[in-house]
Amino acid sequence: MRLTQPRIAPVDLGKLDEAQTEVLAPMVATGRVLNIFRTMVNAPKAAKGFLAWGNYVLSRRNDLPGREREIVVLRIGYLCKSGYEWTQHVPIGKREGLTAEECEAIKGGADAPGWSAADQALLRASDELHHDQFITNATWAALKAHFSDKQCMDVVFTAGQYTQVSMILNSFGVQLDEGQTLDPDLKGF
Repeated sequence: MRLTQPRIAPVDLGKLDEAQTEVLAPMVATGRVLNIFRTMVNAPKAAKGFLAWGNYVLSRRNDLPGREREIVVLRIGYLCKSGYEWTQHVPIGKREGLTAEECEAIKGGADAPGWSAADQALLRASDELHHDQFITNATWAALKAHFSDKQCMDVVFTAGQYTQVSMILNSFGVQLDEGQTLDPDLKGF
């Protein structure tokens, strides 16, 4: 975690205004509203737009299979030094089929041992998007060997979304949710 205290405080769920209530109502109904959403709803119109796009990226409308999507999400979160993002998405990645060893190997990128050619392409694309906001021809060809045009687009959409999420989390100082602990390797973030 880059900040030990929030710069933008999460809203008190007992003191929501009408716009905040509208945005958070589906989450409140589930009984759990994450700190990212309690923070973002300080700007309810922005939160509403953010949630619409984020829901696309995490839905089945995103043609990347869940496991592959989570490789991109976790690599971007790691590269952005977002402890919150990493902490939220490791369990999601495991539910989508990543092993604990694969989650750990994501930190090492495409050159870590054990990755398939498709996984290496996802990791390289994530690195290139993070560092240069562009996928090279060689990496694009590697992606195309395993993924459709729409899936390649969704790699870029996913990396872009989680770069933005990481910026929000890091800059606003969103703290871990109750019951979460930070990966010891991320303490220096």
